[in-house]
Amino acid sequence: MRRLLLMLVPVLLVGIVATELAMDLSTRDRTITYTIYAVAAAVTVLLYLLVAWLAPRTTRLALVLASVGLVTVAASAVAIVLAAGTMVVNAHDRDVVLVTLAMGVGLAVALALAVGDSLGTDLGRISAVAGAVANGDLSVRTDIRRRDEVGVLAKSVDDMIRQLETMEEERKILIASVGHDLRTPLASLRAAIEAVQDGVARDPEAYLGGMAKDVEHLGRLVEDLFAYARIESGRYEPVVEQVDLRELVDETVEVCSPIADLRGVRLEVSSERGGLVDVDPAGMGRVLRNLVDNAVRHTPTGRSVVISVGATGFEVIDEGPGFPSEFRARAFDRFTRGDPARSGGGAGLGLAIARGIVEAHGGSISIGEGPGGRVSVTL
Repeated sequence: MRRLLLMLVPVLLVGIVATELAMDLSTRDRTITYTIYAVAAAVTVLLYLLVAWLAPRTTRLALVLASVGLVTVAASAVAIVLAAGTMVVNAHDRDVVLVTLAMGVGLAVALALAVGDSLGTDLGRISAVAGAVANGDLSVRTDIRRRDEVGVLAKSVDDMIRQLETMEEERKILIASVGHDLRTPLASLRAAIEAVQDGVARDPEAYLGGMAKDVEHLGRLVEDLFAYARIESGRYEPVVEQVDLRELVDETVEVCSPIADLRGVRLEVSSERGGLVDVDPAGMGRVLRNLVDNAVRHTPTGRSVVISVGATGFEVIDEGPGFPSEFRARAFDRFTRGDPARSGGGAGLGLAIARGIVEAHGGSISIGEGPGGRVSVTL
């Protein structure tokens, strides 16, 4: 109602100004003319209230549009009939005006019904697609091509379905990846436990060591899943403090040295202008450990992994074959594995987690050109 009144006021003002400029009215004619304007405006408001009452109670959009068309012509008809009544019009001319108005009403209703059926069909299609999606069918699309609000709505629905379809595919990949990564350590643990229980383990200590590694692997997988869930849900907020980047790298080297030693890989640190940076030590330490651990697993025995520290970031470089060129564009996507060695035995979340943490700090992470693997982080 408020919007209608805000539009009626300028229309009446424009009409009054146009009337004064175009016509030389007497006081009587001016009173009659402006009374007609007021009555027409009042009829418009009443008809609007009628349509507003009807709209939520009808099941067809075409009926609402037909009512709008009828209201439009009816408001004009009131003004014309009132104006004709003040003039010297014979019965024949009056009948012509009324018949013409009736024809206008019929044409307006027919046009509104036709347009309403078209809109109703498209909106019905959108409703049917939404119902199908609610029942789990993600293959449906509205396939509606319009440039108006209905077209925008249809496009939004189609885009939403595509996103849901992508998320469903990712969910299936997650389940498959996690299932695959859980199967191997669980099978190893089961076999080791049965061997120890049955007394057939020749070296129980060695079996216990293997079991500890399997548990560590499972723990790392669960931590990755929790970390990724926090990043994706937007619940990861870095607890920033000033940290010496070189010290953070040294701590990472200390943690990763046992794995590197077992694989015969050397860890080296190259520091140029390493200094204080504002980061979350736990989060950035996780990024470093992920990158160094993956580099170690991908580096041949007897070769080196170098962590180059700069003033605003670091770079992890290994002497392996490097990342495949077709993999670089999607390397930081979730559940992506360019090479099993690069995944570190996880669900393909290492680089996705690293990107989420780095971007939460306002930084960037990228894969550089070879030779070897090269991952750069800029803070």
